[in-house]
Amino acid sequence: MVGTTALAHLTCLGSSRADVDAYVRRLQSAGIENVLALRGDHAPGRDVVDFAYASDLVPYLKESGLCVGGACYPEGHVECEDISRDLDNLKKKVDAGVDFLVTQLFFDNDDFYKFRELCDRKRIKVPIVCGIMPFTSVKQLQRMTFNCGASIPARVVKRLVAAGDDPIEQAKAGIIYAQEQIVDLANNGVDGIHIYSMNKPAIGRAMHDALVGCGYLPA
Repeated sequence: MVGTTALAHLTCLGSSRADVDAYVRRLQSAGIENVLALRGDHAPGRDVVDFAYASDLVPYLKESGLCVGGACYPEGHVECEDISRDLDNLKKKVDAGVDFLVTQLFFDNDDFYKFRELCDRKRIKVPIVCGIMPFTSVKQLQRMTFNCGASIPARVVKRLVAAGDDPIEQAKAGIIYAQEQIVDLANNGVDGIHIYSMNKPAIGRAMHDALVGCGYLPA
């Protein structure tokens, strides 16, 4: 045991109520109490069955007594061009019973701070955890931003230009940039920080060390 709270993920596209019931039973039998409710990406074989959106899944999961989280998008969902409509959808999800939110990755903290203000105006009061993904190469950064619609600030581009074609320097630039991001977020009173480490322990350790260094986490 490492003392870390487990958070299961559940996408609902293509799932029936029976599928979800079976999944919840497995979670509860394993002692897992937390789940992140997601719609999931459209793909062949994943048509709507009983749940079209995460906001449909959330109340169903809450009936099982689980702590349920939801996703949010500081720059708006990639499939929604209207940020106001995207916030309306988010409010619907929160009103359905979400206990907390985790953001999609972002590279400009100002985008998150503006989003936090908009959520406050919408009376979205649940904790919002910032999702940060350190980029480790130019190709990975391009792939991530294309898939989720996150913008790339000029200061990120400049760091990658300085790193050149050296993959080690590109990875170092991404990790340092992410460390600076999370220290700034910690100093601005965010509710929590989630690192998308992509199963790379060294990245998780580097982010942990940065948060210890700024006093956000105990040594």
